[in-house]
Amino acid sequence: MSIEHIVEGLERREPAALARAISLVENQRDGFERLLSHVHARLGQGGTRRIGITGPPGAGKSTLTERLIQQFRAQGLGVGVVAVDPTSPFTGGALLGDRIRMESASLDPRVFIRSMATRGAHGGLATTTAEVADLLEAFGFERVLIETVGVGQTELDVARTAESTVLALVPESGDGIQTLKAGVMEIADIYVINKSDRPGADKLRQEVEVMLGIRRGNAFRHVAPHHTPEAVKGGRGRSRAVEGGEWDPPVLATIASQGDGVAELVAALDRHYLHLQQSGKLVARRRQRLAERTRAALARAVHQWIAEDTRAEELLARRLDEVADGRRSPYDVAAEILDQVRTGAPR
Repeated sequence: MSIEHIVEGLERREPAALARAISLVENQRDGFERLLSHVHARLGQGGTRRIGITGPPGAGKSTLTERLIQQFRAQGLGVGVVAVDPTSPFTGGALLGDRIRMESASLDPRVFIRSMATRGAHGGLATTTAEVADLLEAFGFERVLIETVGVGQTELDVARTAESTVLALVPESGDGIQTLKAGVMEIADIYVINKSDRPGADKLRQEVEVMLGIRRGNAFRHVAPHHTPEAVKGGRGRSRAVEGGEWDPPVLATIASQGDGVAELVAALDRHYLHLQQSGKLVARRRQRLAERTRAALARAVHQWIAEDTRAEELLARRLDEVADGRRSPYDVAAEILDQVRTGAPR
């Protein structure tokens, strides 16, 4: 199917055209950048919100995502989901675990779920996840949920792709000190202690609240006193204004398998989006995202040009023996290749 036919199908909101468009972009086939250029003008026009769901393996991200889909559909909103799965060692595709777990939601005609394989990409997302999210937005979904593969402390790409990032944690996720480390804990706008009916949930929640207080310079600001009415009612988890108008991330408790606490999570997402709008950060984040996308497209084009339109690979092959026996270093060869690329095709 031609790019023009796919674009026409997207404008008619045909799911088959969306599926073909995603496959084209995911596999970076000929014409995929032209397709993305066609849909770019439709981005940022319909009030689509991108929400990232991240956390360690076993945190219940897929169940939480499915419950969010149900909440948004109850509000009459269309939902597109990008579920990033580990890569199959046999086919190179996604293992489809997330799509299977969200099967009940996928039967809804106004819900579109796409599994993507990481294909060796680091950061919790696949290489083209952000661009697939563009297609879902251009298709007209009011909410785009991006669920990462189970992440560690350095896999933070989702925060650069979504307006709001939810970090799901579970009581059995490990030593409490690990929870307080920098990395994935630094990127969340909302913290969720999922499976909060399990032992240790209150302790983990308090550790996260203390960590947030340390960041703000008051380690126990989030921790409710033991004998106040708020403490008796279990009234933690509300985001509050702090100095400078910064967002104060709430720490919420959920039992996603039963739907408990998901409505509160949706309300917190609404508050965060309102904060981004009022503070001007929504526009700033979108501009930053587009700048990074442009740099990525430029880097991809330069890499492709060097690989296909110059003799850089040929020169590398000729110098490899010298690198292997220690006569030249990889940095010397790279500098030689770059110098020849600058002055003309490597000879």
